[in-house]
Amino acid sequence: MEETILRLCSLFGPSGYEDEVRAFLRAQAEPYADKLLQDNNGSLLVLKKGRTETRQTVLLSAHMDEVGVIIRDINERGFLKFAFIGDIDRRAAIGKKVWLGPERVTGVIGMKPIHLTTKDERSAVPKTKELYIDVGARTRQEAETLARPGTWGCFASQPEPFGAGKLRAKALDSRIGCAVLLELLKQELPVDTWFAFTVQQKVGCRGAYPAAFRLKPDAALTLAAAPALDFPPHEGGARVCALGKGPVIPVMDKGTIYDPKLTKLLQTCAKDRDLSWQPMTALTSRTDASAIQRSLGGCMSAALLVPVRYLDSPSGVADPGDIRAMLEITQTFLEKLEEIYG
Repeated sequence: MEETILRLCSLFGPSGYEDEVRAFLRAQAEPYADKLLQDNNGSLLVLKKGRTETRQTVLLSAHMDEVGVIIRDINERGFLKFAFIGDIDRRAAIGKKVWLGPERVTGVIGMKPIHLTTKDERSAVPKTKELYIDVGARTRQEAETLARPGTWGCFASQPEPFGAGKLRAKALDSRIGCAVLLELLKQELPVDTWFAFTVQQKVGCRGAYPAAFRLKPDAALTLAAAPALDFPPHEGGARVCALGKGPVIPVMDKGTIYDPKLTKLLQTCAKDRDLSWQPMTALTSRTDASAIQRSLGGCMSAALLVPVRYLDSPSGVADPGDIRAMLEITQTFLEKLEEIYG
């Protein structure tokens, strides 16, 4: 599974331009699918039948997209002005390499050198309008041969094993969940299960809305990530979560109050497998569950999150042990649903 995660994280897939990631997921999922659909937004929906058919519709979801950039203008000197796709810390973007378009044209995010800034400028977070992408062009015409307004881009970062048994990569927060779903697809499942690999989560869970509306799930589990701040000076609740302590089972975030019954069920699954889990000690962003729970007449929703340091940056860091625990808890979750719905 770690090899699959690293492969997925090497792919080009900013929100709205997930084609490369979706093609990989389709090729991996197709041999194990009883039904495979792609909706008009681009989300991939896969049905895998289990040993027990239920009246209830069970959904597992993970998003495939990542944060990125989109070119909006090119000046006469050949520098590209752009907007960010998703929430990106502008402080972490300066000097980073990006890939632009399917040809993966290389660019570098730049701004005025620190040597030429004022004291006030050095203490302020730069505005996006102060940044540009340098593609090595001398003129607008040269730049236009490499990228045009409307071209998508993402951080250019090769994933790798890191340090003492960790993984380092871009897009870990999305591709970990996708890899876990692919692993589950290869297994015999307790109940009929729909898998949703959704698009455009980074810009408002836009892929999850139509996917859930189409499938009408009764119970859903979203696999995603939580930001780990387990380094000084973040202590106690300010850490949110920590690597190596197991996946996070949240009760609430900025988009969802998770179903108490399903949340408790996940905790029981972890206990039955003798696996560590951790609460989310501060409210952070949102997951696709915020869209799924609002579909049609509503859906019981829960989430399981892997702690990731430096979320939405070129170098997220995750612990494979937490990922394996996410897989095992999800397996047990489906077994519990067979007992409830069977």
